[in-house]
Order: sequence, then structure tokens, then C-alpha cells
Amino acid sequence: MDVILTAAVTVNGMIARHPTEVVDWSEDLQLFREQTIGQTVVMGSNTESTLATELDGREVVVMHRDMDPETVISQTKTEKCFIIGGAQTYSRFSLYLTHIFLTNHPYIFPSDSLTLFSNLEKEISLSYIRKVAIDKALGIYQFQYRVMRVD
Repeated sequence: MDVILTAAVTVNGMIARHPTEVVDWSEDLQLFREQTIGQTVVMGSNTESTLATELDGREVVVMHRDMDPETVISQTKTEKCFIIGGAQTYSRFSLYLTHIFLTNHPYIFPSDSLTLFSNLEKEISLSYIRKVAIDKALGIYQFQYRVMRVD
């Protein structure tokens, strides 16, 4: 099974201005829907509270501190498991990722904003797969990578 981190990020690697932000600046929501429909999506409870709409057509798992990422993955019944945020959840699943899909947006947020990973203990090596155009005029693309190893 593929375990895919997917995120909209700023040029400086931020995923939100603050923990309660409803992200309305992401241009890749249609692609996100296409990629995740019929699959499992995993998010933290903070991310769940910031969703603007329900994630219909997907198996939704909301992570809590007492839940084990390996158990969540082993209980997933779909072909793909998308880890959709936030920074703590990305960090907790970092050892199990098979792919990372990042959509870079033309923003730079202050340094006290939320980074992609809140607590990454090991380096992750990636291999480029492809880029998917979101908005060519704005230079917004989703970059897809395969995780080669976690050191």
C-alpha cells in the first residue's frame, strides 16, 4: 500500500499561518479530490477542525495522541493512504511514507508559521517522479516524489 504525504506549501515550506487557519489559498483542491476520492485520508484533530468542507467519498481517520501510526496503516483497507496534515501528523507518519506530493504556492509566510514537519527525527531521501500542472500561469505545480529511504 502507498502511504502518501500530500500538502500545499509555501515557497518557504509552511503549511499554514497558524494552527486554526482554514487554508483558502491552496489552488490544488480539485487535484486533491481526484487523488484522494475512494481512498483513506489521515489527519490530526487540529486539521480536522480547520476543514471548510466534508471529505465525502473517502475513509477518514482522525489521529489522536494515543493512536499508533503503524496500527492505523495496517487497518487501512484502501489501496492508498493519504496523510493530509498537519505538521504533527506528518511527523508521526514520516517513517512509513512511500511518497510525498507537494504543491508549492507563491507565498512566503513568517517564520512563526506552521512548518511541514513539526518534529522530524530522521532525514528523508526522495526520488523525483513527476510534476502535475495546477495553474501554469501562476507557476503552481504538484511535485511528486518517491521516498527512497529514511535515515
